[in-house]
Parts: sequence; C-alpha cells; structure tokens
Amino acid sequence: MIPKLLQMLNETFSIPLQPSPFMYFLLVAISFVLLRRWSSNTNSSVPPSPPKLPIIGNLHQVSSLPHRSFQTLSQRCGPVMLLHFGSRPVLVISSAEAASQVFKTHDLTFSDRPKFIFFEKVSCLNYKDVVTAPYGEYWRQLRSISVLNLLSNKMVRSYRAVRQDETRLLISNILESCNTKSSSSSSSSTAFNLSDMFTRLSHNIICRVSMGRKYDDIEEEGGKVFMKLAGDLTEFFTRVNIGDCIPWLSWVTRLTGFDAELDDLAKRADTFFDMVVQEHIDKPNIGDGMKDFVDVLLSVQKENAAGVNLDRVGIKGIILDMFAGGSDTTFTTLEWVTSELLRNPRAMEKLQNEVRGIVGNKEDITEDDLVGMHYMKAVIKETFRLHPPFPLLIPRSTRENVKINGYNIEANTQVMVNAWAIGRDTKSYTNAELFEPERFLDSAIDYKGNNFELIPFGSGRRGCPGMNFGVTVIETVLANIVQKFDWKLPDGARAEDLDMSESTGVTAHRKYPLKVVATPYFP
Repeated sequence: MIPKLLQMLNETFSIPLQPSPFMYFLLVAISFVLLRRWSSNTNSSVPPSPPKLPIIGNLHQVSSLPHRSFQTLSQRCGPVMLLHFGSRPVLVISSAEAASQVFKTHDLTFSDRPKFIFFEKVSCLNYKDVVTAPYGEYWRQLRSISVLNLLSNKMVRSYRAVRQDETRLLISNILESCNTKSSSSSSSSTAFNLSDMFTRLSHNIICRVSMGRKYDDIEEEGGKVFMKLAGDLTEFFTRVNIGDCIPWLSWVTRLTGFDAELDDLAKRADTFFDMVVQEHIDKPNIGDGMKDFVDVLLSVQKENAAGVNLDRVGIKGIILDMFAGGSDTTFTTLEWVTSELLRNPRAMEKLQNEVRGIVGNKEDITEDDLVGMHYMKAVIKETFRLHPPFPLLIPRSTRENVKINGYNIEANTQVMVNAWAIGRDTKSYTNAELFEPERFLDSAIDYKGNNFELIPFGSGRRGCPGMNFGVTVIETVLANIVQKFDWKLPDGARAEDLDMSESTGVTAHRKYPLKVVATPYFP
C-alpha cells in the first residue's frame, strides 16, 4: 500500500518522493492514526462519503475533469456529498433542490470564500478583490461599487459601441479568411480557427471596457505580455497546490518550484495592472474619451463616496476580476454554442431563419433587434445548461454550522456546486444529454439565479455581477455570425463526428480548437 500511496502523491501533486525507511515509517504511522479516526467515525448525521485514503482523502477519485468525477460519485452517494481533499472537508452539491438551500435558504451561511494560496498571492494580495474577499463590510463595498458603477444595465448599454466595433472586426476577419481560402487550391487550408477569433474578440472587448484600450501590442522578449499573462493566470488556477489540501506538506511546493512560479506570476500580474492604473492616473479617459472601469474606480476613490475606502490594491483587484471573469467565460460559451449548432444542423437552420427574418437586409444588427430573437435565447440557455462556463461554481465556505438535507455541515467547510451535473440532472430535464433548445421556448426557467436547475452564473449574494454584460456580448456575436455566414465542418466531416471533448481547467473550454469553414450569406 505504501508504494501505491507514494505513487498517488507523485501523480496528484507532482511531488518527487522517493521510498526510504524513514518515509515508510512516517506513512505507516500516519496511516494508522488516520485509519483509526476514520473507522471510528460512525456519525450518520454527516453527509455520505465515498471511501477515502489516509493523507490524500478522496483526491485519488478526482480526475482532470472534476465535475465529471463528482457527478459519478454523487450518483452513488447522493446530491449532498462530503469529500476530503487531504485534510480539507469539501461539500459537493449536485441537485437543484440542494443548491436552493445553499443559495437561497442559507445563502448568508454559505457566503464566504475558502482561502487558497493562489487567491492570496495573485488576487491582489490577501483577498482584496470582489471574487475572493471574505464576506463582510469590505466585500459589500466592493460589490456595491461593481454593481452600481460598472455593471448596471445603464453602464452595460453605454459600452454598446465597443461591442459593435469588435463584432464588426470579427466579421471582417472571418470574411478575410473566407477570401483567402477561396483563392487557395489547397484543401487543407479551407478551415480557419474560430476559437482563436473568439478569444481575441473577448479579450479586446473586456480590455477596452475595463482598461480603456487593447493591450495585446505590448511585447517583451519577443512575446505578447498580455496574452501570456492571460494564459498563465488561467492555467495556473487549475493546478493543485498541496498546501491547500495538506497544510503540513506545504513546504514541498518550495522544493518543486511551484512557489517560485506562483510568485513570478503574481509579480507579473501586479506589475501589469499597476501599469494600467498608472496610465489612467497620468492620462484619464485614454479610451477615445470614453470612461472605462478604471476611470470610474479612480473617481470613486477620489470622491470617497459614502465613506468607501477604495485603495489602489482594491482597484487592481476589481479589474483583475472583470478581466478573468469576463473574457474567459465569454469566448468559452461562444465556442460551445457554435459547436452545438454545427453538431445540430436543424437547430442551426432554425436559428438562422429567425435571425435573418428579423434583421432582413440590414447590414448591422442592433441590440434592439436581439429582443425578439426568442429561439436564439433558448439556444444560449441550452448551451449554458450543457456547458456552463464554470462547471464547478467558484467555491464557497460555510461561516457557521448548518444543516442541509438533514445533514450537519460544519463551519469552514469548502462547498462546491456542480452546475454541470445539475444541468444534466434527469429529474429536471428529459433527454438531458441532448441539445434541445426547444425545451426553453415555453419554459419560465432562466439563468439569472432564481431557477436552480440552471445556474451558470451562480446565485445569491455571491452570484456573478457581470452576467448581463457577458450575455449581451454572446447574443450580439452569435446573431451576427449566423446571419452573415453559413457554416460547416472542414474536409466533409459529418456533424456527429465533431469532437466535443473538454479541456481541463476552471472554465471548461473545448479540448481542441474549433476549426470551421464559413461561406458568406447573400440574401
């Protein structure tokens, strides 16, 4: 058993542990103590748990796609399940009924965040951003600033020109790809990478709105500083830090180089966002005279409105949240909705008929046109159901002891809500694995946090404040690309052959870039 345990630690945490007499003795002693404690725990009032191993708990049962692993385990243990990641207790919620207790009945109790080393170092030092700040007065102030000054319906509408500009640029790039391919005789060049285009569009929109301009032109040592930082932030967030799970082994990350990499990332992120803030201090309204998020936050800081103590670290934290939450989730959803439409030609045709019927021969689709596109809204809801941007919603932590489904949950328990599994629950949806937008045409279910069968943006106090901004971008882009182009897979591939594998990560992107062939549509 000990060699297998050493192998699991190596695979889970990339810890180069070598067998030795001391290591065998230490693991045997720890295993004996933990097994006695485990075997003596017969408290039936705690949620059911799958069998766990000493030291690592249930980590060996979690794959690189944890939302899928949790679904499998919950089918055996139930929708309220207790796991252990090392010494950290983790409550996993996998049903709409249980989620309603977390987000509605006991929302205040579940309103805290667990403390992760990544959040502490990268999220602008000691949890001073909206996403990771502990529940309390400081968090309420930041949340209020974000909702009232940055993400209100009025502010979202004010950035309409940015969305239209970047959508036009996307359409232009697609047209250019079409013209390039049509003049080429090479069949291998008929497809282009739509995933890359969605990524650039999302980054450009969120950069212009939050920071006043695009930052993809800054180069250092031959590389794009901003794009590398964005990729590293996303990639690093997916890595397991052994110190979060087994605190007494946190020293191992110093030996493996994990700490040095994290410190470097934190420094690069802080330097970049500090540069952005300083640019705005030196030259307000750098975005063609338009007030962006940084301008607004600096005004709030200067006015000290309602006694809000917003310092420079808090400003950088909010901008980091807007970037991380706004860009990644937007292009992820655009990838999946296009993929599902390509896999379901009937749905694609129905959506194109709706959009083209409403828009007619107009060159530009306005956001007023979107109001009547009911099937498109159903398509987006169905995509959120099958492919929520965060399959596991950002973890919460219990502030006090609480009871869920009759089970006692202790304070300081990490809570993970499996939005991916809830969206595929056969108790809530028929044909739950199939893409059927029609299910939402005559349904009152929405994604705004009041219907717990569909919670891609979370719910309650900690729900995503940028939901309206993100959905508006998705609707604008989707309406334009289905109106202006006909789409198919390259090399005569059949719809059912499209690989829908997910990548590992906090946001579940496509594992492989979406390569497509587009043909301009002329009415």
